[in-house]
Amino acid sequence: MDGGEGRPLREGRPLDQIEGMNPVLEALRAGRPLVRILMARSGNGARDMLVALAREHGVPIQLVEREHLDRLARSRAHQGVLAIAAAMGYADLAALLKRSPCPFLVALDELQDPQNLGAIIRTADAAGADGVVLPARRSAGLSPGTLKAAAGAAEHVPVARVTNLVQTLRELKEKNLWVVGADPAADRPYWELDLTVPLVIVVGGEHRGLRRLTRQTCDHLLRIPMVGRLNSLNAAAAAAVVMFEVRRQRDLRAPVPAPGALDLSSDGGL
Repeated sequence: MDGGEGRPLREGRPLDQIEGMNPVLEALRAGRPLVRILMARSGNGARDMLVALAREHGVPIQLVEREHLDRLARSRAHQGVLAIAAAMGYADLAALLKRSPCPFLVALDELQDPQNLGAIIRTADAAGADGVVLPARRSAGLSPGTLKAAAGAAEHVPVARVTNLVQTLRELKEKNLWVVGADPAADRPYWELDLTVPLVIVVGGEHRGLRRLTRQTCDHLLRIPMVGRLNSLNAAAAAAVVMFEVRRQRDLRAPVPAPGALDLSSDGGL
């Protein structure tokens, strides 16, 4: 490990900062190219796993004072670890559609909070979504704050950025995907729709929800019924509710293996 602190962070090409123990660990596990890892001289036991993975992947570790990381970090939650990586690129939309014979995408209509975007990417990974689609303008992107909130999920969930979201939704409809928007004013609750089909779930921004043209482009609109005193969830929470309903319905539709296909051996059975 290198104990120097004088090396410049910029090395002639676009670079990202990945901040926090779990995001850096996931970047290593995913094989993302890292220039180096900056680590505070004092830390907890999780460092051992990180050091071992870094050595396995040939990534140098530079020991620095925690105050040095405080100055560099953008998310304010570096946990004593900060990695310098080649900038994460956006995926091609066509690549997202090839990940599954029955695609499940999440499109975000001008969502601007990096924390919300990171949380949605993390939930998309947990719920088995094939990718996230963002408009190029008036939207949060893959910033250090987003990557920190995603807690490593951005290494596994591709994110596509498109010029015109409404046009992209129309093109996806032509490819036989159903476009379903989450809208508090919708007539139907989210569980009444068949979400096992090729699908794009569209979630609106924090303040305006779905824009008018986006709403009109959707094949269906769904709502999350609310019984409390508040009449809405934030974008990340609403997206999580709908994504896990997609997961629930798809799991119920999955074929059940025949009894002879189950392994009920003495050490692995019931």
